[in-house]
Amino acid sequence: QEQLVESGGGLVQPGGSLRLSCAASGSISSFNAMGWYRQAPGKQRELVAVISSGGSTDYNDSVKGRFTISRDNAKNTVYLQMNRLGPDDTAVYYCNAHKYVFGVRYDYWGQGTQATVSS
Repeated sequence: QEQLVESGGGLVQPGGSLRLSCAASGSISSFNAMGWYRQAPGKQRELVAVISSGGSTDYNDSVKGRFTISRDNAKNTVYLQMNRLGPDDTAVYYCNAHKYVFGVRYDYWGQGTQATVSS
């Protein structure tokens, strides 16, 4: 069973930065893609950023130009660098990974890490 462990959340002032990390128990090369989702109070979980096994990336329009997703296969870790944070970025951030096995998609989730943007 794959395990994902997030870290790096915290309290930051508007305009500040945070770097989230997602460490996998196994090789991240086995996943088709990994991504970050977030869920703010009273809102649905939304995709923030995704990176494929080949390194291509995609972002939610609301974070383009501010957030950067990256991966380090040697460390089995995916990162989310978040810059110019605003109050609307306050949420629990979840790491996700998925793979296909015989055509069936399997999703794996971390426990989440809280990011709070407030003065």
